[in-house]
Amino acid sequence: MSPAAPHSHDYSEDTLVEQPAIALFESLGWETGNLYAEWTGSSSSEGRQTQQDVVLEGRLRAALGNLNPDLPSEAIDLVVEELTRDRSKLLPVNANQEVYRLLKDGVPVSVNDEYGHNTLKVAKVIDWGNVEENDFFLASQFWVKGDYHTRRTDLLGFVNGIPLLFVELKATHKTLKAAYDDNLTDYRTVIPQLFTYNGALILSNGSQTVVGSTFSPWEHLFEWKRINDEGEKGVVSLETAIRGIGEPSRILDIIENFTVFEDVAGGVIKKIAKNHQYLGVNKAIAEVWRTKDRPKDQAGRLGVFWHTQGSGKSLSMVFFAQKILRKIPGNWTFVIVTDRNELDEQIYKTFAATGAVGEVEAHATSGAHLKQLLSEDHRYVFTLIQKFGTKKGEVYPKLSDRQDIIVITDEAHRSQYDTALLQS
Repeated sequence: MSPAAPHSHDYSEDTLVEQPAIALFESLGWETGNLYAEWTGSSSSEGRQTQQDVVLEGRLRAALGNLNPDLPSEAIDLVVEELTRDRSKLLPVNANQEVYRLLKDGVPVSVNDEYGHNTLKVAKVIDWGNVEENDFFLASQFWVKGDYHTRRTDLLGFVNGIPLLFVELKATHKTLKAAYDDNLTDYRTVIPQLFTYNGALILSNGSQTVVGSTFSPWEHLFEWKRINDEGEKGVVSLETAIRGIGEPSRILDIIENFTVFEDVAGGVIKKIAKNHQYLGVNKAIAEVWRTKDRPKDQAGRLGVFWHTQGSGKSLSMVFFAQKILRKIPGNWTFVIVTDRNELDEQIYKTFAATGAVGEVEAHATSGAHLKQLLSEDHRYVFTLIQKFGTKKGEVYPKLSDRQDIIVITDEAHRSQYDTALLQS
């Protein structure tokens, strides 16, 4: 950790909150540095050209070279140019979504091979599968200049030079609402370029802490009470939030697999998983890994994931299915079963609005139709339990021998667990 620069807060309670937070990030594997005195004359110790720049280009270039050893320097230049270009003409959430896709899926770049032929490569910006291959740097007291004013942020977490994690800290006697109203809201207006890259937010006064997505309104920020399991005793504190989402593998997991941009009337909303969704989905996915290679005659049961009303069941399904498709090899098909038309429609709309469903809607209207759909190449099949049934004493016919089918049921009433739909 670099030597402390002159403290703007001296020994106020702000510093008493900030310094333990920095030490905790450092213990989790982040390099840390106080950038209060980053600028000496016209040069920056982090290689920024101006205070308006929010990407640490030196760290970004080093990471790109490490992750893409086959790319020539000219291609690296093009990748940096694409990542850092001005997106101020876009709506903030659209700019953020555009950058998010580049971070998640890579930056397409044209490269000439040794024979002069032009080929398209995809440059990796973050190594999502190998956390240790990335550069994690936590900057405190980071100055950012807007069009008219300059602001100094408390803590910013950079991954490969990209500012993905924003942390705003207040003195213990101040309210969290003050951190939102007086700081975060102001920063979003004055230095909007910082939020073009952001993945998640933490606001805290030490004992009270909330987290959220980049543009969350106050009422949609939420507590992060548990780190590893829903059975833990819930503790709302800055330490819990930092360990829960700031640990390097977790912040990458949340950004890669637990972030959606949902199309709604009037635009796009960015959302990240809440605490119970993150823990529950990852627990279910661990069961998929554990059971995916079982013999065919051993039915794989992943368990029950309880939700209260309004707690985001549909989004949990999206997070679960999308992470499996991205992280676990296989030609997976998800059969989503409900017992009401309106529920079926609601879930389908969530999958469609978040971009999870990109094909023509696949709805099974009978057992025979479901059998047909399962023999085709569909990622998702939606259906109602009422479409299936047998006469008393009859065994429902097997619909598929595939072992890469996952059945998800919502509103799991007695009608849905009396009869097994799939033997897979």
